[in-house]
Amino acid sequence: HFLDYIYEPSQIELFEMLLGKHLNMQMWKVLLDSNAAEQAARMAAMENATQKARELIDELILQRNRARQTQITTEISEIVSGAAALEG
Repeated sequence: HFLDYIYEPSQIELFEMLLGKHLNMQMWKVLLDSNAAEQAARMAAMENATQKARELIDELILQRNRARQTQITTEISEIVSGAAALEG
């Protein structure tokens, strides 16, 4: 059994309307995909920058601790030398 459907609006008008909507949706998809890619790239860049900043902070803390240790060692050495000079 072959049925012939009647379309309101006509098949051509319906096709043109759906084609226009389809193209519109495809353009929106392209724009949204582009925006998502841009945001992903920004996020990756910020994650890398954050990691580098953490590494720099760790390195600076290590340098500060070494400098403090050197200063403390020098002060202790001076105190011991001064005490030895007073005793001797």
